[in-house]
Amino acid sequence: MTIAAINEHLLRAIGVGVALLDLGTLRLRFSNDTFREWFGEIEIGAELLDRFAGFDAAGLRAGLETEGRYATETTFRLRRRTMTVALAFSRALEGDEAVAVLVCQNISRIKELESMIDSYSMMVERNTREIKREKEQVEKLLLNMMPRTVYEEYKTFGVVTPRLYDPVSVVCIDFAGFAEMVATHDPAVIVSELNDIYTAFDRIGEQFGCARIRAVGDLYIAVAGLPDPAEDHAQSAANAAVRFLRYLEQRNSSHPIQWSCRVGIASGAVVGSVVGVQKYIYDVFGPAVIQASRLRYHARPMRIVGSEAMARALGSGFTVAEAGRVELSEGEGEPAFAIAAELRPAGEG
Repeated sequence: MTIAAINEHLLRAIGVGVALLDLGTLRLRFSNDTFREWFGEIEIGAELLDRFAGFDAAGLRAGLETEGRYATETTFRLRRRTMTVALAFSRALEGDEAVAVLVCQNISRIKELESMIDSYSMMVERNTREIKREKEQVEKLLLNMMPRTVYEEYKTFGVVTPRLYDPVSVVCIDFAGFAEMVATHDPAVIVSELNDIYTAFDRIGEQFGCARIRAVGDLYIAVAGLPDPAEDHAQSAANAAVRFLRYLEQRNSSHPIQWSCRVGIASGAVVGSVVGVQKYIYDVFGPAVIQASRLRYHARPMRIVGSEAMARALGSGFTVAEAGRVELSEGEGEPAFAIAAELRPAGEG
């Protein structure tokens, strides 16, 4: 770089700090007003690098010797403000003498903007994580309220088309003496007890392919064979019901509050859909639900009652005892009745 080129470089550098240094000693030979305003009055011939704390003098020399240039940044206080300056050193020639041209540019505003962008990026990233976490929580809640296929349909279209599922098996459970228990115990205790019981029922049902559909007070309804058809839906519902009773028996042996339930099971058709707009919930309706609900009223405490047809479908895995004649449905003509059967696993008295 010639002197003419240096002068042209200096003219372009108006508004930035400029200095000329001896390449060998790195002592100051010239500085413009902006440079002196930033770094103070420096005598010609003074060691310039003393003004820059922690400056890598060896790196500067190596960069000028190999590539002819070196760039770095420095931060300092100027009239109660923190100022960041970009330092660009370039090797040049003044006649036969090698010099270094130092151009200083105030990048404080750029650094502030970068800091603002970084802070904004961190905030966006944090908000994105929070939104993702909330979305996962909502999805988990909805999946607890409805089957995944129904949830996917609702998420995609905003509505759920009512569907007929036939056949399925419905398990309907209520607790004997529930009203008296609520009246004689602390409500928080009853809620805690129901939470434990229904959580256990949900896990048992999941093992046998029997999913909970509704739990309102002491009424618990689960369905096997929905939404995916299952040939063994009757066995799944019956096995789950048996495990429900065994769980309660084991629980009662170690808890002060004794729970006794009645269980009705029925097979048939149901319609499943999301009900409501604001406080929506997935629910099932139909003959199998009605029949299971009516059959439970004919069950003795800690017993399972199903229709005669249901008992036949279970085969030799269960023993059957007649439980009376039960009205299962009402049609346009005479009500439909069936022989109710009390079900117990084969081998149990």
